Amino acid sequence: MKNSEINSKGNLPLSKHNYVLMLIGLAVIILGYILMSGGGSTDPNVFNGEELYSFRRITLAPILIIGGFIFEIYAIMKRPKQDVE
Repeated sequence: MKNSEINSKGNLPLSKHNYVLMLIGLAVIILGYILMSGGGSTDPNVFNGEELYSFRRITLAPILIIGGFIFEIYAIMKRPKQDVE
């Protein structure tokens, strides 16, 4: 089948499984950004370097974000299982 024939019938370009994987990847990316946020101080004259440069913000959050983007690429590129006719 040609792509135009598939799209004219209303079929989606990706399977439901691909979309579920994409949502999981998006959740991991959002979690990474949430872990990276915070660490501010209410007093602008106080610098809390220990909280700002913690393992969670400097190492864990970027790993989760990059891993989430890599997982998104996998979710898009994964081919759906084809039924044997």
